[in-house]
Amino acid sequence: MTALQIPSTALITGASGGIGEEIARQLAARGAHLILVARSEDKLQALAQELSAQHGVQSHVIALDLTRPEAGAELEREIAARGLQVDILVNNAGFGGFSEFWEQDAGEIGRMIAVNIAALTDLTRRFLPGMVQRGRGRVLNVASTAAFMPGPMMAVYYATKAYVLSFSEAVNEELRGRGVGVSALCPGPVETGFQAAADLNQSKLLSGPNRVAMLSAAQVAQIGVDAMLRGQAVAVAGRINQLQVLAPRFLPRAAMTRLIAGIQARREG
Repeated sequence: MTALQIPSTALITGASGGIGEEIARQLAARGAHLILVARSEDKLQALAQELSAQHGVQSHVIALDLTRPEAGAELEREIAARGLQVDILVNNAGFGGFSEFWEQDAGEIGRMIAVNIAALTDLTRRFLPGMVQRGRGRVLNVASTAAFMPGPMMAVYYATKAYVLSFSEAVNEELRGRGVGVSALCPGPVETGFQAAADLNQSKLLSGPNRVAMLSAAQVAQIGVDAMLRGQAVAVAGRINQLQVLAPRFLPRAAMTRLIAGIQARREG
């Protein structure tokens, strides 16, 4: 697959902070026009004004809650009404939660599945046909190293990311030879507000002497954008993470699950 040429117009969900914001910065620096989507309109407007002034690109803001079932249809209508065309779709919006599954809030579980799976699938289905018709385009789905293994204490989150990885790989193969590609970006823990929102500070994974080393959101965004533009199907961010995702190939599944349970256990004190 040939590399996608910029300028293009990129739709980025979850663009108000973290990896989504950094992907917007990466694409704007390469000359891509932006459609920024998140719930926080003020943050989006500030980012849009900054990137337009700095890089001379058009930046459009659409404040939207992707947990709502009708959000995808509303977004598609708004983009059409503005006369815009989506050449790059970045499904970055998502969130997690840290607790035993049976104690996790049922509403939180529903919202997590709605954003991490349903919205991602819906938006891909809405904007991918136009890319196929034009014979050019890219989809970047932000998955996780969690996609490669079961995750006790974050059971639903890990499962949603396994869906994202499997879905991305399958659709990318369906698109072979059509000038369009789907990439899955798989970072490990990243220095963003995600950890606090997911209560991950309770976990041994991110605290104490065994705290894992984290890449910055900017580093992960660059890896993801580079991989997407060159048509790479799966990009695991970071050398250590690339080694870690190989573990399920060598450990029995039960042993892998027990290992993750120990790593992600609640920290004492």
